[in-house]
Amino acid sequence: MRLHQPVGIWLLFWPCAWAIILSSSGTLETGKLLLFFIGSVLMRGAGCIINDLADSDIDKKVERTKIRPLASGELNIKQAMIFLSILLTISLIIAVILGLQVIMWAALAMIPVSIYPFMKRISWWPQLFLGLAFNWGTIMGWVAVRNQLELPAIWLYIGGICLTLGYDTIYAHQDKIDDARIGVRSTALRLGEKTKFFVTIMYFLAMIFFTIATGNISNIIFFIPAIIHCIWQIKLLDISKPESAKLVFMSNSYLGFIIALSLFFSLL
Repeated sequence: MRLHQPVGIWLLFWPCAWAIILSSSGTLETGKLLLFFIGSVLMRGAGCIINDLADSDIDKKVERTKIRPLASGELNIKQAMIFLSILLTISLIIAVILGLQVIMWAALAMIPVSIYPFMKRISWWPQLFLGLAFNWGTIMGWVAVRNQLELPAIWLYIGGICLTLGYDTIYAHQDKIDDARIGVRSTALRLGEKTKFFVTIMYFLAMIFFTIATGNISNIIFFIPAIIHCIWQIKLLDISKPESAKLVFMSNSYLGFIIALSLFFSLL
């Protein structure tokens, strides 16, 4: 489940929180936030297992991932499948608590979650497919509160995808040498030296879509702290140094929190 690397949990949770905050019109739905956080822990674990099952042959060849349980042989496929079933069952129970609409959208979420691990083999844009999967929580969080999908949730979803395209391109620079050697594709390899420009555009679009979701473009003022953080990321990033890519990527767990605060204060 990679609990020792919680950034993935936060990146999965924040889109849920953004939708719950915005759809609740400033009321802090603490019960739903807690359920979605637990669900994020579980589904991040399930996503890791699905990804590791698909990538065990690749992970063995990448320095950073060769110690993962399946790649290293610490766990076998049967054990992984049993654990995956447990995580998905508990996640389903949480979805039942949240309501029928959430169950339906949760079931649909398994489509992008399942196809994402294979995209790096056939597309230069696996980060886009990760964005489709990781930001599904905006839809589920909105539906959990409003019991229907509405346009602001779509804007949040698109904004989240743009944000993910930015931060996961940064993340992919950690493995680009191994990826190129074994034939795995990524936006980091596709963009190369154009990465900073691309990330800048994606972060800019994300802030625009988040602002549109609030219903008032003047609310961009509440996103100034998030914009400053994005600028800091881009200034700090050195794509030639894996440790720089890692540091900048991990800071996005804080960025998600800043965006949550921005959305909350835009409703006051």
